[in-house]
Amino acid sequence: MSDIEGEKPTKFARYCNKKKINFLTLEYSGHGKSYGKFTNGNISKWTNDAKKLIKKKFKEKNLIIIGSSMGSWIALNLIKVFNKQIRGFIGIGSAPEFLERLMWNKFTKKIKNTINKKKIYHMKYGDYTYPLTKQLFLDGKKNKVLKTKLKLNIPVTMFHGAKDDVVPTSFSKKALNIFPNAKKKLFIIKSGDHSLSKKNYLNKICKELDKMIKNII
Repeated sequence: MSDIEGEKPTKFARYCNKKKINFLTLEYSGHGKSYGKFTNGNISKWTNDAKKLIKKKFKEKNLIIIGSSMGSWIALNLIKVFNKQIRGFIGIGSAPEFLERLMWNKFTKKIKNTINKKKIYHMKYGDYTYPLTKQLFLDGKKNKVLKTKLKLNIPVTMFHGAKDDVVPTSFSKKALNIFPNAKKKLFIIKSGDHSLSKKNYLNKICKELDKMIKNII
């Protein structure tokens, strides 16, 4: 439920503006101030949101995709679509297939019954209440990516906080395994949380982004 005005997209927008590089970010439908209801969304729909916007607004031949948390899962879907244009991928606290692996499989029978019968469960976590729908979990199963092999010879870099209490660091390692031919890096940030939105973390990510861009040029 992140919005377009968060620390990460703001930082990357400033970076790209300074480097005179085209930059595109988006809110998925039902997020932030964007149209639609969150409860109508799912991985397929949000992937399609991003795909349509990239095709409409971005005519560049060289694309570097940055995905954070669920965005990293969606990025993996997009890399399959735009594979001939992808020149690099950065994942932040990557959470591919989290709906089943980190949520559904750990839910109690009571929660699962609520979702199956009422089609929705309101989960409180931190400052948010997440309305989790049955269709969201069913759609997640249709978007499995961890057994996929994307044989792209590109730089793929994962950043993950060692103190991430939402997504285990093993998920970033699993995401790297999708790219057998890539130039892979994994940065485990010792004091980092899930979002990695602090200035020093974002500066480190931008340094890696800078290396990717120089490789293209």
